[in-house]
Amino acid sequence: MEIAYHKGYSHSLGRDMEYKRYGHAGRPVVIFPTSQGRFYQFEDSGGVGALAEFIDTGRIQLFTVDGIDSESFFNKHADVAGRIARHEAYFRYIREEALPELVGTAAASNGQRWLKPVFSGCSMGGFHSSNFVFRHPDLASGVIALSGVYSTQDFFGDALDGDIYFNSMLNYLPGLSDEGTLARLRDLRLIFCCGQGAWEERMLADTRVLEKILREKGIPAWVDYWGGDVSHDWPWWQKQLPYFFGRWLDEDLKHRLA
Repeated sequence: MEIAYHKGYSHSLGRDMEYKRYGHAGRPVVIFPTSQGRFYQFEDSGGVGALAEFIDTGRIQLFTVDGIDSESFFNKHADVAGRIARHEAYFRYIREEALPELVGTAAASNGQRWLKPVFSGCSMGGFHSSNFVFRHPDLASGVIALSGVYSTQDFFGDALDGDIYFNSMLNYLPGLSDEGTLARLRDLRLIFCCGQGAWEERMLADTRVLEKILREKGIPAWVDYWGGDVSHDWPWWQKQLPYFFGRWLDEDLKHRLA
């Protein structure tokens, strides 16, 4: 497997940021880490290994981006305004600095075929990947989110001031009325999965509310609930990742051959 490490200065964040690339060709996949995780977490936790078949055959290439949750959502020592501002700076980094570089790298490896990335992640990575896609559907081909939360309740309580609201999907999606944005979202492939076992209670509740909102908005999504033995942990995500990516890629091939 081809693996590359990248480090560069982010003007949005005012510091160096890192990511790793896995694979030599295929559709780009942007992976966000779990709570306070780093860019190497997905590999260390078995996520790369779980998707190795798709990476080695050139169907996908992973870009595991760094996270700054400890400076934003989990920074309990900072004021609320500063925490959400730091998160917004992180999303600017992803959108304006990291993503153009990642997509350009992927295109160079695909004979200059420019493919919009899939965004994915587990737990907090499910939150970030979904939130980014809902806010920027023009930059994505879809999302595969596993065991995510979809509101800011756990981080900011009932506060929805300023940019907090625009990061709390269960709050901003019901009010989404722009037909252009809704049309773009309806064209994406959206996959959400949650187990019903240990430590999944909060994520399960959010996923059920998200499913209802998407249905009411006419936004197609595959929302899948796994059994009562399926816990909020890597051994299950290692099973879910190839299951959902395999079906995503089969559908991708059908669209290209149509």
